[in-house]
Amino acid sequence: MSAPNEAPPAGEPLLDVRDLVAGYGRKQVLHGVGLRVGAGEIVTLMGHNGAGKTTAIRSVLGALRPRSGTVRIAGRDTTRDPVRKVVAAGVAMIPSERFVFPDLSVHDNLLLGAANAPSGSGTAERLATVKDLFPILAERARQPAGSMSGGQQRMVSLGMALMARPRLLLLDEPSLGLAPSVVETIFGRLRDLADGEHLGILLLEQNVKQALTIADRAYVMRSGQIILEETAERMRLRPDFWDLF
Repeated sequence: MSAPNEAPPAGEPLLDVRDLVAGYGRKQVLHGVGLRVGAGEIVTLMGHNGAGKTTAIRSVLGALRPRSGTVRIAGRDTTRDPVRKVVAAGVAMIPSERFVFPDLSVHDNLLLGAANAPSGSGTAERLATVKDLFPILAERARQPAGSMSGGQQRMVSLGMALMARPRLLLLDEPSLGLAPSVVETIFGRLRDLADGEHLGILLLEQNVKQALTIADRAYVMRSGQIILEETAERMRLRPDFWDLF
């Protein structure tokens, strides 16, 4: 069994999802979904609204218990684990909704994110790293997070997740409602994190072209099933990839 923040066993991906079946009540949403994410890899999961993308990452996080199939993180089976155990294994999720504590300062929001960090991980050092990634968070450190723009709040929520030193980051529609220039900044930082910290990222995104600029691989989901897995480079070269949705 892998301890938190250990590398996965040789030859195993950081995230390995196999034959996942999940749903809500009598409604089955996922029908045998399989996907993987390696350390330092950005994988985008694409599909129209209602395809099952959010259900998939909620199942990975432990917020929704799968009916069958397996989820393995760094070689450990977490399929039946509650959210707190999955988070302790090094997983962080940023939902599509803006997630900040609006009345608290940016600085205090970031400190709250460190609550899930491994013991002895060096909060001050990590705080400096996060503020270097997103200089606006240093400039606005004392400003209430709720008074910031949508793009800045997205940076705060990302910073909070990074304060926990995750090894796998789940992102649900990070570009939603943001200006293109802000999206470009955030996506550039995600690529930096994957390359510099060996962070694995599973990215759910409707902005297909932007996601493919930073992703290593892409999955396309339709009606709760993976219908295509391809490198991002090959996907970018497709003249007709919109026909997949």
